[in-house]
Amino acid sequence: MTVVGLRLALLALFLVVWEVAGRTVNPLLGVPPSAVLPSLRDLLLLRSYPDLPASLLLTIREIATAYALAVAAGLGCGFMLGMHRLVGRAWGPMLAALYAVPAVVWYPSLMLFFGLDAASKIAFGFLLGFFPIALAVLAGIRQVNPQLVVVARAYGAGTATVFRRVMLPGMLFTLVGGLRTGLALCVIGVVVGEILGSKAGMGALINHAYGLLRTGDYVALVLVTLVLVVGSDVLASLLERRARRWTE
Repeated sequence: MTVVGLRLALLALFLVVWEVAGRTVNPLLGVPPSAVLPSLRDLLLLRSYPDLPASLLLTIREIATAYALAVAAGLGCGFMLGMHRLVGRAWGPMLAALYAVPAVVWYPSLMLFFGLDAASKIAFGFLLGFFPIALAVLAGIRQVNPQLVVVARAYGAGTATVFRRVMLPGMLFTLVGGLRTGLALCVIGVVVGEILGSKAGMGALINHAYGLLRTGDYVALVLVTLVLVVGSDVLASLLERRARRWTE
């Protein structure tokens, strides 16, 4: 209850500061919460943007597709690098170096190759989500105590049993953390890709409202997108808690 109270107090303080600051700036550049509420009401009632449900569903589908591809490729690449020591030592640093490159520099090439449709947004989300998942798997495998593996094999455990009973519990917390980070970056990649260049989706609506200086609608659309981002992170945190209980 104390934590909830502190969060509500911080939210109230933020809204008060936003209200005061929003009344002092140009209404084309910023609006207070009291001016956002009518825009948010019209948005949710499908008055200002009747295609909001279709755009939201499209963005969710793009995020789900990008994340599924990132999980499949990240797990496969991470396990390949982690289970084969020589391959991991050769290619692991290169993977980390590519992850350090700002991902936005790749988006123009993705847009030229895939076009302005959903494929380029899925590819950008996949690119952002792949690296943390693969690196988390690699780090998780490396942190497993090799002596436990030796002991398990000495007792006759096969490869599948060693992985399920020894390696997976030892690396699960790191793995789930990487999956959570990958999901957040997939969401960011898809939404940012839609804002940078798209004909549909939440990012396209945000870009449309911003381009027409409809600041109230712009902030309302950002709030709806923020709910989507926070909701995905809450879902990932719940899965992380279950994994933590299983390891304990």
